[in-house]
Amino acid sequence: MTVRSKLYEGKAKILYATDDPAVLLTYFKDDATAFNAQKRGSIEGKGSFNCAIASHLFKQLEASGIATHFIEQTSANEMRVQAVNIVPLEVVVRNIAAGSLCQQTGLSLGTVLHQPLVEFYYKNDALGDPLLTLDRLLLLALATAEQVTQLRAMALKINDVLKPFFLQCGITLVDFKLEFGLDQQQRLILADEISPDTCRLWNQTDDDPKQRVMDKDRFRHDLGDVALAYQQVMERVLQHTL
Repeated sequence: MTVRSKLYEGKAKILYATDDPAVLLTYFKDDATAFNAQKRGSIEGKGSFNCAIASHLFKQLEASGIATHFIEQTSANEMRVQAVNIVPLEVVVRNIAAGSLCQQTGLSLGTVLHQPLVEFYYKNDALGDPLLTLDRLLLLALATAEQVTQLRAMALKINDVLKPFFLQCGITLVDFKLEFGLDQQQRLILADEISPDTCRLWNQTDDDPKQRVMDKDRFRHDLGDVALAYQQVMERVLQHTL
């Protein structure tokens, strides 16, 4: 596989073209951002931790019948993926109240939801990635009504796979963000990554609200030991399969 030009550089990853137009190379960076990139920094080893975690989780999801863009991990920081047209939506699944859900609803941090909550956010940095109603989503033609139904169903199925998987790892899956894309057959498939950058993960063996955090909230809120938390997630994840 020959790597060609850089196609896109985001906050956490770089996408490169290859000699196969249907295949891209994703490079995971150590860069870290929070609060819509208002806070910036670097987490040593984050790129390799996230690449390993995402690769392993994509394999578990594929084994459970969920189509993803993942092909293979090619180095510590790189994976080959299918080229897709990203749907400009962030699909968030919440099992426990945290973050903006608490801020916007008054729910207490740690409130267990009776059923998973699926939310759609407009993937648009200039607008601050706003939460969308279904009518606004359709007004902006970000997806069809049929696609929204499919995205919701896929997100809940992914949650059904990841919750028990993380439970095996001694980790509570609080909430997580997903991105999807359309492949060459115009099928919706899971894209982007699943990692401590995109999930809230709490250590089940620690009741301290600050110490239990094993995700990017450690960076967001200056809790320290960020790289160690990412490494611990990777080590636990790689030890388990479904």
